[in-house]
Amino acid sequence: MRDIVLTCAITGNITRPEQTPHLPITPQQVAESALEAAEAGASVAHIHVRHPDGRPSMETEHYAEVVERIRARNRDLILNLTTGPGGRYIPDPDNPRLAAPGTSLLPPLERIPHIQALPPEVCTLDLNTMNSGDQVVMNTPRNTRIMAEAMLDGGWRPEIEIFNPGDLVLARDLMARATFPSPPLFSFVLGVKYGWPASLESIQLGRSLLPEDAVWTAFGVGPSEFPMVGLSVLLGGHARVGLEDNIYLEKGVLARSNAELCERATRIIRDLGFRVASPTRAREIFGLAPAMAA
Repeated sequence: MRDIVLTCAITGNITRPEQTPHLPITPQQVAESALEAAEAGASVAHIHVRHPDGRPSMETEHYAEVVERIRARNRDLILNLTTGPGGRYIPDPDNPRLAAPGTSLLPPLERIPHIQALPPEVCTLDLNTMNSGDQVVMNTPRNTRIMAEAMLDGGWRPEIEIFNPGDLVLARDLMARATFPSPPLFSFVLGVKYGWPASLESIQLGRSLLPEDAVWTAFGVGPSEFPMVGLSVLLGGHARVGLEDNIYLEKGVLARSNAELCERATRIIRDLGFRVASPTRAREIFGLAPAMAA
């Protein structure tokens, strides 16, 4: 009976407030939702932040308020702060060499000031360069190397986000150039249009390309969210759900909270014969230090 680490992705930067009234927006709402997810079985909270109108934010003050609110009430929950924003390119329709409004491309070190100010236990490292609707996400080898080196020098644990098999080739190249903590952490992002399909075959391929000591999670977006919980844990991985990835509890029924999604995920994990890891156990699995006392 294996212990499964459940991550909850609280709000993301793609889900829009008009899609669901239950999306956490303010720092207080994001923090409360993370705390509720922890009560429902999550031992990791993956954190993005928003402006008051719901637009994605990269403001350190927004992250700081979320972290402070969570830590005031729960010091065990593992915090995983994103570094994904800052890599999106929208081409001008008349001249694709020019960036259209909405482009968020930033130099790599300008994508991590909140990590430097609020050192979390884990932070994401996105390796994907891919189509995203009519836009492009760009994470060049040079930029990912700069971000990875900054994370490692700062003592922050990268969780490497994989959207396509080529991302794993890039990950292995990065790991050949620098010493990553053991075990290395990976997440397979499945079901994104123009990315990896949410399927058994995708997980099997990804797993075959991982370093031997890797700890990994495969998670699905949209309707693939709960099927991928089952497939990931059955194939040796961990689990992730959350309103960043999926807003429905079942077809046509909006999830009222991240906690509701976590409750269903924990049920799936237990029904398959596994245990849901506590935050203390999750820290052992991830190779993290014990939680610090208040």
